Amino acid sequence: MLDLRELYAVVGVCEEDQEQRERVSSRHPYKDCQWMTRDAILNHPDIQLIAVETEIDQLVPTAIQCLQAGKHIHLDKPAGQTVAPCRAMHAEATKRKLTIQMGYMLRYNPAFEFLFRAVEAGWLGQITEVHGHMGKQASPSLRKELSQYPGGGLFELACHLVDALITVLGKPDAVVPISLKTRNDKFLDNQLATFRYPNALATIGSNHNDPFGGPRRQFTVIGTEGSIEIRPLEPPSLTLSLKKARDSYKRGRQQIVLPKSEGRYHGEFRDFARIIRGEKALAWDAKHDIAVQETLLKACGLPPE
Repeated sequence: MLDLRELYAVVGVCEEDQEQRERVSSRHPYKDCQWMTRDAILNHPDIQLIAVETEIDQLVPTAIQCLQAGKHIHLDKPAGQTVAPCRAMHAEATKRKLTIQMGYMLRYNPAFEFLFRAVEAGWLGQITEVHGHMGKQASPSLRKELSQYPGGGLFELACHLVDALITVLGKPDAVVPISLKTRNDKFLDNQLATFRYPNALATIGSNHNDPFGGPRRQFTVIGTEGSIEIRPLEPPSLTLSLKKARDSYKRGRQQIVLPKSEGRYHGEFRDFARIIRGEKALAWDAKHDIAVQETLLKACGLPPE
């Protein structure tokens, strides 16, 4: 938002944990921000949007407070560890005619924007397979942090891919999770989930023991008329394969030149400005976000309710 000064004026930042505030207050981008109390932000008459990034269990309760104060929300992911609060949050937004934009970082990635347009246009035919993977080498401190969540690494990281899967295929008929704990701690660090659809199968995995996880991150969609392979996800590289020519793209396998991304979230906040001005609606609605939350929990082996 600080980069997009033609669209946003950042009024202030709130951090109620004094120790955390002292840790970040001298760092970019916080060092030039005005620190405010929660009540001061919620009651500020000119603030239209609040970006919420807290511990996972506080995300939805904080978002509901912001919605009740009449503010649009950009919300960090995932939306808690159950589904019911997520539903309540979206019901509150609907009642107040406010927008919740989830911070799933692949939505405005140029490769995924290309993918979503191609699927919607029918270039790939009937989708029969989807495969995604996001991994990394988790440090001891990250393992300790993530071990507090019974959903494991897939819950915190590969939720981005679950969001993309639901965008492409919708809510699955069934989900089968597999989780491994490879170290002597509580962290489920190697996970795979399969998703069954009427005419398609999908898999999404997350391995937090992969020293080259970044370059190996991928998302592939295969259909009866073609396929799209995105690997790596960032910076994105996309291969398009077509049985017949589509628009300006030829038959066969080809590498697509993608526009350079400003950053993970610049596209989200550019779009959100148009939404707040009433020029359009967010492409991902409450039904989508609730389906993502429910599917994510099932993929991690957790009960949705």
